[in-house]
Amino acid sequence: MKGQLHKMRVSQDTPVQYFLELDATICMNDYIGKSITLSWSGVIQCVSCQKATKSSFGQGFCYTCFMQSAQAAECIIRPELCRAHLGEGRDVAWEEANHNQPHVVYLAQSDIVKVGVTRETQIPTRWIDQGAVAAIKVAETPNRYLAGVLEVALKDHFSDKTNWQRMLRNEVDESIDLVEEKWQLEGILPDDLLQYFTEDDEILVFEYPVNQYPTKVKSVALEKLGSVSGILQGIKGQYLLFDGDRVINLRKYSGYMVEFMNDEL
Repeated sequence: MKGQLHKMRVSQDTPVQYFLELDATICMNDYIGKSITLSWSGVIQCVSCQKATKSSFGQGFCYTCFMQSAQAAECIIRPELCRAHLGEGRDVAWEEANHNQPHVVYLAQSDIVKVGVTRETQIPTRWIDQGAVAAIKVAETPNRYLAGVLEVALKDHFSDKTNWQRMLRNEVDESIDLVEEKWQLEGILPDDLLQYFTEDDEILVFEYPVNQYPTKVKSVALEKLGSVSGILQGIKGQYLLFDGDRVINLRKYSGYMVEFMNDEL
């Protein structure tokens, strides 16, 4: 099966189900414990305009789209810079449909507690993509900008980065109480942001389809090797975990034209 690589589609089951969309839909869970090969053709096509590009910028964009596309705007990484609520942005219609919409500020659990922002419709996909073992809502805002401002207010207390190597080794701090962590924030938030604090204390817990976690993470560079082959030991976040402690972040290679093969056929 061949096609343009994108991040895997996920389904909140137990364990999480992963689907790779090429010229056919591949349920990746079916290949755990089996030998597979993922090969790059040498071609990269921009995920926005579909033009061939020698280099990929910002997870799949050509340079022009990286500089001009709303999907690659700085507020994707720094939501406090979003201007969608003002009717501004690289693509006003796209910003209105995606950023001037309800957003959630959340706490996610792994080896630490991480604070983050996502569009309400991206729950729980965003949490699964990050490889969180559990997550809880902290606040609900009417747009991305306010969620970003609220996140910034919490960054002194929580990291906004995921330690991907610890996440892949499944190093989880079981002592973390997300409800307790959340309600300690009530006294921290400025008064003008406290109105967005939510009393929804539901914790979503995620189990990933992994037979064996790596002990020493070795990242595979598809652009250097051209292909990766071996026993698929599991999937977590957007990473495929291979034998020999090798891992590959599929999201990093968005836009790459690849071929997927089941070596056991």
